[in-house]
Amino acid sequence: MSIFDVLTLFGGLALFLYGMRLMGDGLKEGSSGTLKRMMESVTNSTLKAVLLGTLVTAVIQSSTATIVITAGLVAAGIITFKQSLGIIIGANIGTTVTGQIIRLLDLNSSAGFLELFKPSSLAPIALIIGIVLLMTNKVKNSRTIGHIAIGFGILFTGLLNMTSAVDVLSENGVFDSLFTGLSDNPFLGYAAGATVAFILQSSSATIGILQALSASGGLVFKAIYSVIVGVYLGDCVTTAIVVWIGAKTEARRVAIYNILYNACKTVLVLGGVFIAKRTGLLEWIWNQAVNSGIIANTNSIFNIACAVITIPIVGLLEDLTRKIVKDDPAEANRYHDKIEALNPAFFDTPAIALKSCYDALMAMFAASRTNIEQACRLLRKFEEKTAEEINAEEENIDMLADLVTNYLAEMAATHTAENRPEIMNEYYKLVVEFERLGDYATNICETAEALDKKGVRLSEMAIGELDVLESLLKQIMDEAEKAFASRDVEAAKRIEPLEEVVDDMVEIIRQQHLHRLEVGLCTVTAGTCFVDVIHDMERISDTCSNVGLAIIARVQPELYEKVHEYIYNLHSGNDESFNAQYKAAREKYINQLNSVVMTTTGSKEEETGSH
Repeated sequence: MSIFDVLTLFGGLALFLYGMRLMGDGLKEGSSGTLKRMMESVTNSTLKAVLLGTLVTAVIQSSTATIVITAGLVAAGIITFKQSLGIIIGANIGTTVTGQIIRLLDLNSSAGFLELFKPSSLAPIALIIGIVLLMTNKVKNSRTIGHIAIGFGILFTGLLNMTSAVDVLSENGVFDSLFTGLSDNPFLGYAAGATVAFILQSSSATIGILQALSASGGLVFKAIYSVIVGVYLGDCVTTAIVVWIGAKTEARRVAIYNILYNACKTVLVLGGVFIAKRTGLLEWIWNQAVNSGIIANTNSIFNIACAVITIPIVGLLEDLTRKIVKDDPAEANRYHDKIEALNPAFFDTPAIALKSCYDALMAMFAASRTNIEQACRLLRKFEEKTAEEINAEEENIDMLADLVTNYLAEMAATHTAENRPEIMNEYYKLVVEFERLGDYATNICETAEALDKKGVRLSEMAIGELDVLESLLKQIMDEAEKAFASRDVEAAKRIEPLEEVVDDMVEIIRQQHLHRLEVGLCTVTAGTCFVDVIHDMERISDTCSNVGLAIIARVQPELYEKVHEYIYNLHSGNDESFNAQYKAAREKYINQLNSVVMTTTGSKEEETGSH
């Protein structure tokens, strides 16, 4: 074997690895939304999870990618660790599909339909299709499909080069001497398979190399079965390292479970082969030369058989995993799952990464809204414990805001979400607005605390006015929540007329407040606090209006540059729907406000010294 054959061999290996990476990346990009929905559909049925893991891995051509994604989904709370167990087993089965594709090299038909399925035919066909799609760009998702096709073609071109390079070895007996030691010592073969898989970080690539080497005719079954089993260990250790780095308890359990499962596979396969050899069941194949088809079938049979045997005892492996990776007390934060979901591992599947941002933003909005409602209740009766809860939750809101902002920035830098700018823009805007809602809640809480410390309370009329204003704010926040949670543009459009009514009500309440000051029914201290509260409530409605505009702009990106013009047109009376909603809401809430004034006028609460 000359230096040129060695160069051809390693050049073919480089093409094989690059083609597999390119094809896998294209498949993941094209199926990221489907992949997310499939993962979320997992139930407690282990069999269903196994089938799901098999299918996903067969599609994206990488068990490592499937398990890394699964670990992230477990950390995000989308699926439980228990639900992930079947997916991991399925991923180990799905990774054998690559070997079954490679076995197409064994097709020896010289003519006819089967000739099209030989790698020597598939490679140029795939490359031609891929480059045509990339250059014409006239088909939906042509860029993604083109990359998949080119990756497929490069993979088979590399495989053909590897096979060509080792053909020379079939005549000089190199493999006979090289694998003699492996035949006599299965543990050496096991170590060799584990080492190569660990270095290449891919079981599919390692099996592919073994299949290419089999073309020389120098490999026999007794030399390769332990190598195949060793591949499982090397690949799962690589996966564990990828998952473990920066991960927390649940994600690390996924990594450890994968190692334990593959350790069980090792014991089952080596033990099963030993027993089968002793009983004479393998005599027919033990010394037989193997080709890529036999290697692919052996790999598939080993994985399927181990899955069938292991499925009934997944609970035992789960318990052992939990004993190895114990619960971390430091992960008690109620938003731990949301934090863990903001994992850079999801950048290759933007739909999942953006879903993690969505979940964190929803948590921010819910926390901010709860804080607002609790802070308003403190205006009636101040409680120190509730104030402490509000302040603690505000820290969580700020933390989530920082994490989401940084995550979006890192994601944008990877260019994996370049076809989703409208979502990225929306989330950048909303993370700021949701944080502001939390700030206004804190402001109201501080005002309530100031009133309590000074021994001042608000009058019955002031409380009544705030009640009406709060009920309108509740309706506005309901629409904002519905708009974001369900991507409901119509709900988003209903916010602006309600916000305009808030402006009207705040002006009316302010005028009534000035009247109370003039006639001595309100102290300066109480009045200042009251004005601060209605001002914060007005800003809450303004912020919700911004939320609605951000959601509308996601559907109509041109609004980003014309927000003021859009608002001006609405307020100018040019939109009949806006006018009708504004009129109905104004009549409803202004009537309620007038009713408060009428029922509280002359009340004993309206005495000097109280507001």
